[in-house]
Amino acid sequence: MGTRRTYLSRLLLAAAAVTAFALALAVTHSWSSAQSITIVPHVPRAVVVADNRISIEQAVKMAEQKYKARVVRAESEDEDGKTVYVLRLLNDSGRVWTVRVDAATGTVI
Repeated sequence: MGTRRTYLSRLLLAAAAVTAFALALAVTHSWSSAQSITIVPHVPRAVVVADNRISIEQAVKMAEQKYKARVVRAESEDEDGKTVYVLRLLNDSGRVWTVRVDAATGTVI
């Protein structure tokens, strides 16, 4: 059973890596109005803070530290005039879940 679990873990990580790579290619070639991005590790980027909001990069960093997981996808959405960051996380055991962060306050909603 241990071998099967190891195989499934590696398969899930490989699928996540392929998805992240494909999304990174899509983002670099066409920036949509929804401002969807994929976080790619070890790539320096500027942190842009507009008004009193936290940036999507700050939200990613906060979520990764709080949940001890890696953000594999991050999107910005507009909900009733409020900006909300939708973050998809993956932990070491292979669990995937979504967290929503209010851009104005930085709180998980």
